[in-house]
Amino acid sequence: MAALDLNTVRSTIEGRLQTELDDAPVIPVIFHNMPYTPTPGTSWCQCSISFSASDYLTMGDDSSSSNNVTGLLSIDIYSAKGVGPGDNLTIGKRVRDLYNRVTVSGVHFDSPTGPEVMASPQPEGYFLTQVRCTFEVFEDL
Repeated sequence: MAALDLNTVRSTIEGRLQTELDDAPVIPVIFHNMPYTPTPGTSWCQCSISFSASDYLTMGDDSSSSNNVTGLLSIDIYSAKGVGPGDNLTIGKRVRDLYNRVTVSGVHFDSPTGPEVMASPQPEGYFLTQVRCTFEVFEDL
């Protein structure tokens, strides 16, 4: 059985975002389970990946069948509060363009949603939007 390596999928998704946001202007990216103390007045992103559903694509045993594994990529975009949404939306466009209906290393991305304004950002003192994108990967057993 050659089950899907979820860390490979995660690494593909995160690597794409990290590479883009390492280009000027550089935007720090924080991933799951990473400590981070933001610099006041700066922009930064937090990336979360959740694997959700899995569906049979073919009938068979554990060595001759296929599954469809789906997930959700959520990217929170933080920018300075009180200066308008311009910088935030510029970052949001960069993020949307990365994942908009593309296939990367076998990960198929749908059309992204957002950047959607989110209420009550944590930590406080930032303007927060979120870009979300569902994805799917095909697992051959």
